Formats: sequence, C-alpha cells, structure tokens
Amino acid sequence: MIKMAGHQQVRIRENVRGGEGALVFHDFLMAEESFGSGKLFSRTVLPAGASIGEHRHDGEFEVYYVLAGTVEVLDCGTWTALDRGDMHLCANGESHALRNSGKQEAEVLMLILNDQTGQGK
Repeated sequence: MIKMAGHQQVRIRENVRGGEGALVFHDFLMAEESFGSGKLFSRTVLPAGASIGEHRHDGEFEVYYVLAGTVEVLDCGTWTALDRGDMHLCANGESHALRNSGKQEAEVLMLILNDQTGQGK
C-alpha cells in the first residue's frame, strides 16, 4: 500500500481528552488498514498552547515521537520537556498527557498500538 500525502485523512479535533485548542491529525494509516495492530497512526500538529488532557490506556499503549518543536509530556506524575527526536511511551494501564507550552507549533508522530502481551497494570 502507498498513500501519498494528499490522500491521507486530515481531521481537526478540539479539546482532545479535555485539553486545550485544536489539534490537526494527519492519519497516514487507518485502524482498519493496520491488520488489528492498533487504532491511531498519525502525524499530529499541536499549535502553541494546545494540549491533550490526561488519559489512561487500557489494552493498548501509545508512543509519541517528536518530529518538530518542543512539547511537554506528563509521565508518571512529572512533566518533562521533549524535543525533536525524543520519544515517550505510555504503557498499557498507565496515564499521560501532552501539551505544547511553547510559542511555535509542534509536530508529533502518535501511535496507539494494541498490547498483545496483556501485561498492563
């Protein structure tokens, strides 16, 4: 399968998980195309001030990989700054949040994958 950028789904979501602002999701793979491996495969743009509220993952895990800009992630109760090339993994049974408290937009690769091991908290 090949999907050119112009044929990928783009969606705008406001106040994701109780967060602030509007995020732009560029979904490069849809859940139904992933052979049951996950539900989110997106390059996501977070404008300055935008965030994703704290939420828990059950039966799945989420990976953030920063493509551009700087974001902060809530991991194990602590906010940590992530820059381009940094990664965060929220394991099955854990909670996290994400915010762009900078003055420029940020881009984050986001993957929500099914936990095949069943070893969550």
